[in-house]
Amino acid sequence: MGIVKIDDDLHEEARRASAVMCRSINAQAEYWMKIGMMAEANPALSFNEIVRMQLAAAHVRLSDRAAA
Repeated sequence: MGIVKIDDDLHEEARRASAVMCRSINAQAEYWMKIGMMAEANPALSFNEIVRMQLAAAHVRLSDRAAA
């Protein structure tokens, strides 16, 4: 585990987003970093495609209704 210095405004955004998404602030920041890294590595994919790909890699089955 390391320490990452981020701007106070970005920290506040992570705090607010973490409350909505039921994650810790650290988990929210980690989620944003992971998605950002994947988006940079796969610029042709949309956010939804990246999330869908991660769910598939974790063997999470989506119902037809949820996948639409």
